[in-house]
Amino acid sequence: MKNTASLSTKLVRIGTGLLVIALISIGLTLWVTWKLGGGAAALNEAGRMRMQTWRLTSAVQAQLPEQEIQLLTGEFDQSMAVLKNGDAARPLFVPWDSVVHARYAEVAHLWSDQKMRFTVHPPLEHQRLVEHSVNFLNAIDRFVLSIESQMSSLTAILNLFQIVMMALAIAGAVVMLYSGYLYVINPLSHLRDGLRKLESAQFSVRLDVVSNDEFGQVTSGFNRMAATLQSLYGNLEAQVIAKTQRIAAQKERLEGLYGVSAFLAQTNDLSELTQGFAQRVRRLMKADAIALRWSDEDASKFFLLASDQLPQVMQEEEKCLRAGACACGNPKLDARTRVIPITNSDIAPFQHCARIGYESLISVPVRMHHKVLGEINLFYKSQVSLAAEEFELMDTLASHLATAVEGMRAVALDREAAIAGERSLLARELHDSIAQSLAFLKIQAQLLRSAISKNNSDKTDFALNELDSGLKESIADVRELLLHFRTRTQADDIDRAVQETLQKFHHQTGLQVSRTVSGDGLPLPQDVQIHVLHVLQEALSNVRKHANAQAVVIEIHKGDPWRFVVRDDGIGFDERNNRSELQVGLKIMRERAEQIGAKVDVVTEVDQGTTVTLRVPAAKPSKLKEGQTASLS
Repeated sequence: MKNTASLSTKLVRIGTGLLVIALISIGLTLWVTWKLGGGAAALNEAGRMRMQTWRLTSAVQAQLPEQEIQLLTGEFDQSMAVLKNGDAARPLFVPWDSVVHARYAEVAHLWSDQKMRFTVHPPLEHQRLVEHSVNFLNAIDRFVLSIESQMSSLTAILNLFQIVMMALAIAGAVVMLYSGYLYVINPLSHLRDGLRKLESAQFSVRLDVVSNDEFGQVTSGFNRMAATLQSLYGNLEAQVIAKTQRIAAQKERLEGLYGVSAFLAQTNDLSELTQGFAQRVRRLMKADAIALRWSDEDASKFFLLASDQLPQVMQEEEKCLRAGACACGNPKLDARTRVIPITNSDIAPFQHCARIGYESLISVPVRMHHKVLGEINLFYKSQVSLAAEEFELMDTLASHLATAVEGMRAVALDREAAIAGERSLLARELHDSIAQSLAFLKIQAQLLRSAISKNNSDKTDFALNELDSGLKESIADVRELLLHFRTRTQADDIDRAVQETLQKFHHQTGLQVSRTVSGDGLPLPQDVQIHVLHVLQEALSNVRKHANAQAVVIEIHKGDPWRFVVRDDGIGFDERNNRSELQVGLKIMRERAEQIGAKVDVVTEVDQGTTVTLRVPAAKPSKLKEGQTASLS
């Protein structure tokens, strides 16, 4: 019969039984020990009564005062009462039985007579008093001996309990060892033997389930595992071959997907990208031909963008397909990857394919952001079917193609926007500097022509001088613009670029220049550095044109925000009545600062110099596009 109790229940039962027996033994031992302790105290008290008897005899013979004799007899009465009633505080109690009760009654009776002899007047003769005292002491001795006899019995019982406890401890150890062997070691041995047989390929091995405990459950699991291994081992070779083929196919798909993705990421030419994609997908899917079609904006037409192994006649006939006119070109948003059998050459959508000999067509929509961008068509000269993994692979490849093409389109748009922005910036720079200088030169040329026609030598000389100054100013502006557009920055440090800008300014103007750097902070992005340099160059240009300064200082304070300070010792200006060309320079600086989220502050007074401060937030991202940054660099 199976034992249905679990292993933990069995161990708890055994342990509880042993614990109960141990507690009972300990309780009995403590009880006997307690009785022996109280009996020892009773023996001590009975021994005191012998001493008290002799003291009373001596006191009577010495004819001590009656009060002292009364005091001694009171102490004896107390000892008798303690022996009779016991004292839990000491503890003290007599181990009563019939013999001890009889001896105590004898002592109590003799004490009542002896007490009268101790207190009688006149006192008894010495010889008679001693004889009565000796008789009383003999009665006390018999009482003490009865207590000792009872104590000996209790001691024997205590020794017996100790022997029993030792036997119980040995028996408990034996029971625990046997239980461990029966419920743990023996089942584990059977499991070990079974595992060894499994290791030697004896999959028919089964173990007997003799209980329903944890080891019984493990044994049942072992039997199920052995049965499963036996069934698996029977057709293992076929399963290994099938699994190997699946893994090889999956590896091939993953390698193909990685190769196509790497190709799309590295190619920057649209024609090369689409043609290379078509070739790689055709080889990956083992198709006879492939066509890559792209739709127009309203998805009414599909244009043949690239193909591989597609017959020339089909390329000519299907350069442009109207949506829905053929099995290829499905503009519906819910279009999905389909395997289309080509069974009848008389049906219009299949005429071209059937004439070539194709029997199957796989149509894969290329979509992005819920919009159908194009379609991939794979042609086969045999009937094909796709597994779920292959459907997923084709959808993934189509998604990568859409991302790559749209990415190239976005890069092209960004590049066009960057070029347009740079042209606008260049036009504004030319208008704000060179154009105004040329207009000034035109006016001076007209004044010169008028002076020559009037033979006015003074005005002629004045106009020539103005033309010469204007030409010099224009040449300086052109050089400054070239300096602006040749500006380069370091990847992590703008300090070096500022130093080079100051050196060029010094060679151009001859002014004394200096630079100080303080603080620590994260480096500015490269596009932000370019705009910062242009703002500083514009500030230096204003110094050259308008300040009449002797020295210029640039201070760089790293941190958040970064601060760039351009300070000169020139004539300064009145911000309320400043010149229009100076306003243009300040406007250019502020516009450039706004593009990177920075702020320009100008502090100036007449004859007190000018301080321009540019504050740039270190963590604020640039508003420029990547293409625009490349163009600026």
